[in-house]
Formats: sequence, structure tokens, C-alpha cells
Amino acid sequence: MSMPSRCRPRALAAAFALSLGAALALPAHAADAGFAYVSNQNGDVSVIDLATLEPSGSISAYGKEPRGIGVTADGKLLVLANRDGGRVAVIDRASGKLLRHVKVGSNPEFVRTRGHLAFVSYEPSSTGKAPPKAGAKPEAKAGGKEGPGKDDDDENHEPAHVAVVDLDQGKVVRSIKGGMETEGIEFAADGKHIIVTNEADNTIAVHEIATGKVVKTIDTKPYGNRPRGIKMAPDGKSYVATLEFSNVFIVLDGDYNVVKTVKTGESPYGVSFDRAGERLFVAAAKSKTLQVFDAKTYAPIKDVPTGNRCWHFSFTPDEKNILLACGRSNEVIVIDARTLEPVKHIADSKLPWGVVTYPKSMGSLDRPE
Repeated sequence: MSMPSRCRPRALAAAFALSLGAALALPAHAADAGFAYVSNQNGDVSVIDLATLEPSGSISAYGKEPRGIGVTADGKLLVLANRDGGRVAVIDRASGKLLRHVKVGSNPEFVRTRGHLAFVSYEPSSTGKAPPKAGAKPEAKAGGKEGPGKDDDDENHEPAHVAVVDLDQGKVVRSIKGGMETEGIEFAADGKHIIVTNEADNTIAVHEIATGKVVKTIDTKPYGNRPRGIKMAPDGKSYVATLEFSNVFIVLDGDYNVVKTVKTGESPYGVSFDRAGERLFVAAAKSKTLQVFDAKTYAPIKDVPTGNRCWHFSFTPDEKNILLACGRSNEVIVIDARTLEPVKHIADSKLPWGVVTYPKSMGSLDRPE
């Protein structure tokens, strides 16, 4: 059930603390640490105070089944994709108040922001069930709507799209036609292209942002199936994409040529570099680990034990910790980014899906602009 169109009472302190005046009144370490925002597929948005690593309230999702979440670089807007209703909620981050809803299309999922534009994938053909591996039965999902994916019997077969939403005008200004089940979204180093993963097509496509034109398509089938996460290295010279059904990630050079395949744990999804570009982190959901690799050689460094259905994660703005949303464990796990050891478990019983922070930080859903 969706929350009322305002913050819960416990969230009022957090919302107030996020305003400029309150930030000035806070101790310097609290104001600088920032906040994390966790989308809960069976609830609202949990707010975590990063100075204390404690929950500080919640913000209404203004809709049902929120998944993709983003925050603008100026911190003014929180953007939330609500599966039910096919809308994006544009929320004032400081007050938690709804500014507007923007209709994008059926089954919106992934959100990336750039300035005051939001790039939102939506999937008209999705039934909300993951496609089965060869010879396997489809994985059951909570209420039939938990995870992205396509039912092979679906007769619609309508390609996914990426809606480009002007957050100030409150409207879709263009729609980029993707493949079947467009999932991850990353911006290219040149700022003129986006790279998207099409999980049901087993392709990665590079599109012009201005026109939506496809300039290159990479077939992942020679390397593996079901591309999901996609991330650019901090130096802009390479990209990494996870192939969930083949337990690998692939490395693409600056011209989007596949140059390397690296084995992972089972069901890799969320992926991110650290800010320095020294380490690569991969959430291997079914192996229940956050895997750490050397970002230059791709040699494994460590497997950090996690929980169940941990798909997305984010560094804290100071890069000291990593917050990992674990939906089936009903928690957000805090991992020390230096020692690579879990240091805290924050209870969250509403099926956490994704996590972003403000100030913005590196993570599977976001990066500083």
C-alpha cells in the first residue's frame, strides 16, 4: 500500500535536516556526510543518515512498487520509478513533497539523472517475471511482479524504451527505442551517447542521446546471456557489463569492442568502480557476495559475504562505506570500503531494491556528475 502524500512523522526531522537552513545548523560532520535513499519495492523510500548510519525516516513513494531511483546533482530532486501506474514521481528531496508525476510507460525500472533530465527505462512487454535459463522453469517472483524480465510466451514483444524526462517541465521530451527488456543505462565518456543493456535480446546498444539513433550494437551471446549492469570506468576508457545468466562480466574498450571476459559468482547484476578506478565491485546475487576485482587486471581481490537478492549498492560520499540493498534479507548491509568487511546491518522489511546518496557517489545506479 502506498504511503500518504507526505513524509511519515519520523521523516520530518530528516526532511528538515535536509533543508539548507537545517544543514547550516547541524554539526559539520553531519551536514557533510549526507543521506542515502533506498527504494523499497513493497513500500516507500527509506532515508539513512550517513553521519550515524541509522535510519532517519522515510519518504512516500507516491505510487506502488518503486524500483529505479535517482537524485539530481544539485540535490533538489529525487526521482522514483513506480512500476504500478507507469509513472515517475518527481519529489522535492528536502521536504519529501511530491512536485509532479510524469507518465512514461509500462513497467518503468531503471533511472539515471543528468542535470535536470532523467533517463528512465520502461518495458511494455515485461510481465515482471525473469525469463528462465535454458531447460529451467521461470523463477517465481513476489506477486508476479518482483523482478524485471520477459515471459517467453508474451505475445506483445514490444521493444523497451528509454524515456528522457525534463524534470522541470514535467514531461517526456523524447523516447529512445531500445531492445527487448532494456535494463541498465550508462552515459558514454563523450557525453553524447548512452549505452543500454537489453537483457532479453542479449545485446548492448549505443544510442545518440539527441536523436535516439543506434550507432552500435554488441551481441553478447558469444560471451554470455542476459546483460544487466553497465558501468563506465572513471577514466572513460572502458566499460564493464554483467551477464547475469552466464556468471561473467565483459570488458569493452572505448570503441565498445569486447576485449575481455571475466568469471564471476552466480547471477552478477549491479556493478561499479570506486572513484579512483582502482577496484571494481560486482553484486553476485545468488552467490550472496559482493565481489571485488582489481580494476586494471580484473584479478579477484575478495568476495564479501552479503545476503539474499542483493542487486544494487552505493558508496557513501566519503568513500568510507558501501551500502548494499538486499531485498530478500530485508536489510541494507554496510561494508567497510577499506577492509571489505560487513560492519552493520540496517533492517528494512519492505524489499529494498536500489540505493543512491546525496551528495552523489559511485554506485550501481549512480555516479557523481
